[in-house]
Amino acid sequence: MTEQERMKQGYIWEDDEENLALQAKCKALVKKFNEMPTEAMAEREALLHDIFGEVGENVWLNSPLTATIGKYVTIGSGTYANMNLTLIDDWKITIGKNVLIGPNVTLCTTGHPIHPAHRTDGMYSFPITIGDNVWLGGNVMVLPGVTIGENSVIGAGSVVTKDIPANVVAFGSPCKVYREITDRDAEYYFGDRRFDEQPERE
Repeated sequence: MTEQERMKQGYIWEDDEENLALQAKCKALVKKFNEMPTEAMAEREALLHDIFGEVGENVWLNSPLTATIGKYVTIGSGTYANMNLTLIDDWKITIGKNVLIGPNVTLCTTGHPIHPAHRTDGMYSFPITIGDNVWLGGNVMVLPGVTIGENSVIGAGSVVTKDIPANVVAFGSPCKVYREITDRDAEYYFGDRRFDEQPERE
């Protein structure tokens, strides 16, 4: 069994020539992306299709971006990521449609054994799934194997160690569900600020 096969089946694996070659290719493409001017919108969008496995329409990722392999990442249409998105994508990362990703977010599919006697054996990787319409606040860390359900909000600074259901607000380290998203959230956008009390746009 190759190291890539071991990784894809959830076994302990190590870097080999195949994986290092994939990393080198991704790093070169990401470097090119990060060096592009912001106004080169068409060129940046085209390069995202070279970096990642699948990218929808109207996806915008701010620089700088960091990715490991690239080809295992799927990004849905309408997704926006602020600066310093880090993808430790040794294995699959699936990001849904219309996802908002704050600054300094890390999605990490890979970890190491806890016991020191086995930590040098290698690493393990498990997929991450981010549902449609999720909002990840700034400095969120999502760990291997986690799924975040559609529409949910993950508060800034959270460390997401376990699955989060759909339609909830969750935060903390470790991240825990605080409440469900309710009809009140359709009336108020911040504190006591109502959507229907805003001035009209000119």
